[in-house]
Amino acid sequence: MRIERHGEVAVLRLESGKVNAIGSAFLEGLNALLDGLGDAKAAVVVGRGNAFSAGLDLHDLVDLDRASMRSFIAKFDATMLRLWELPIPLVAAVNGHAIAGGCVLALQADLRLAADKDARIGLNETQLGIGLPAVVLETLRAQVPPSSLAAIALEGRLFSPREALQLGLLHEVVPEAELFERALARAQSLAALWPAGVRQVKSALRAPVAARIREIDATQSEKWVESWLSAEPILRSTVARLKK
Repeated sequence: MRIERHGEVAVLRLESGKVNAIGSAFLEGLNALLDGLGDAKAAVVVGRGNAFSAGLDLHDLVDLDRASMRSFIAKFDATMLRLWELPIPLVAAVNGHAIAGGCVLALQADLRLAADKDARIGLNETQLGIGLPAVVLETLRAQVPPSSLAAIALEGRLFSPREALQLGLLHEVVPEAELFERALARAQSLAALWPAGVRQVKSALRAPVAARIREIDATQSEKWVESWLSAEPILRSTVARLKK
């Protein structure tokens, strides 16, 4: 994990393992990047290789007991809310697969651009037998058209970048070689706006969503943990398949 400065734009480079799988170490690294934003007026978050983030680190999480899993999802929720409430504009440069938790991470951004390549984007949790916590459902509800919710959340389908664009999961799909420069240009354009105005508008748009998440988070998170524990056979089978 590292942070770069391009003038008034901070670039958050996700570099945690081969596919940026989200475990405790990933969340700690991401929070450290956010701590280093300083006086940046906008930010870009980008992965590397073929993955923006492949989602939760099933290898490390599948053996956790109820209390440990509850603690982890609390850290995940808090980090996603921190991104959601970031006072500066955030652009996601989705360079590859953004699956499950990786898609959630991208959804916290104000703008989501993706490379036009053979990659998959989406929330496939129901395909694994697990549900979605409040921080996922409420930010998704705020970010995509209502007509897209069933395919994304209930069916748990994974989409190509062009399909995700049609559903509203993405704002732009660009040639892979142009992705970072395009994302940086969009962030620089936002950074050029008067900061106080941007902060006020962003807060007005996002504060009600954050309040709703905090209102129902405890109940929904417990239900999510129940779904995780009940799906243990599917999750273990998935881990075994990934190891092959």
